[in-house]
Amino acid sequence: MTPGARVQAAIEILDEILEGKPAEQALTTWARRSRFAGSKDRAAIRDHVFDALRGRRSLAALGGAATGRGLMIGLVRAQGGDVDGLFSGAGHAPEPVTEAERAKARDPAPGAEAADIPDWLWPRFQAALGARAEEAGRIMQTRAPLHLRANLLRTDRAGASAALAADGITAVAHPACDTALEVTEGARQVARSQAYLEGLVELQDAASQAIVARLPLQPGARVLDYCAGGGGKTLALAARMQSEVLAHDAAQQRMRDLPERAARAGAKVRLLATEGLDREAPFDLVLTDVPCSGSGSWRRAPDGKWALTPERLAELGRIQRAILQRAAELVAADGVLAYATCSMLHEENGDVVADFLAEQTDWCLSEEAHWTVLDGTDGFFLAVLTRVGVK
Repeated sequence: MTPGARVQAAIEILDEILEGKPAEQALTTWARRSRFAGSKDRAAIRDHVFDALRGRRSLAALGGAATGRGLMIGLVRAQGGDVDGLFSGAGHAPEPVTEAERAKARDPAPGAEAADIPDWLWPRFQAALGARAEEAGRIMQTRAPLHLRANLLRTDRAGASAALAADGITAVAHPACDTALEVTEGARQVARSQAYLEGLVELQDAASQAIVARLPLQPGARVLDYCAGGGGKTLALAARMQSEVLAHDAAQQRMRDLPERAARAGAKVRLLATEGLDREAPFDLVLTDVPCSGSGSWRRAPDGKWALTPERLAELGRIQRAILQRAAELVAADGVLAYATCSMLHEENGDVVADFLAEQTDWCLSEEAHWTVLDGTDGFFLAVLTRVGVK
């Protein structure tokens, strides 16, 4: 495909997403009906689509319209590309930019529009990020770095880096955590590398790793990952504990790949159904990585930024509070309750913890930590809770 044809394909996919189709579904549907497209074409088109979604507001201003075509005109302009060369109408390229389209194009307004944050969310975003809110928004317009976790059951960070280098992948130490690596060259080769296939490394954001590293893990402790999902933190816990970790998720299908991932990593993981939690309790540590807005990881899933509403944020708050209350019942008298999100918003972080502590006066905050995109990671939050009088 020519560069112009790739732009046209991105326009068509973006229009479907703007009409409500999930981004991954729209990309998959296009690929299935476009067998002529090679792997490099699909990768380039995917990059176009996600770059456009990350900057949906600001690019609509630059392109003169909140349509797939407008976003792609804005993206080419933002990247300093040749708009007229790509929008030539030749072959399968999009039609030339009209004078009317040029007249509608403008620079994005400072604040929410320039930072690509919905207007209703901007005050909340500012409250969380302060004077650096617009800077954080601009970082979120870019692609997230690729972070890997060195699997301590197989190797250490230096060993993982050396193994990746043997596969032509450059990965450097990330300061957020002692297991964290950032891939600077060869990112697309990671999934095929021996280091990955042999379980020396796992894909995991550096701040997500840092959450596990900050937990007070004791040898022989019974640990439950209450909202395990795909199991990234479960595996990180098992690697640090060098022992069995129990994993649970209300939607068990989310954990379907976890046994295979655990086997590759050499990790001891046992899955628990919801009805088995009380039989297995109490636990020395329960980690609740609760469902949230995902605002800390919108670089990876940018359509979530535009789908979030005030009503959904309030609903998530109710879910988060209910999970925290339920998980507390599973913790041993001298145990630890850890609350985590991949959000940067106070409404999902400190506010939830404060409400819990106001209602459960026998609990207290032992430690709190924040990571944002300004730290070179995804945005994460951690609160470590213990019962009053427990050191």
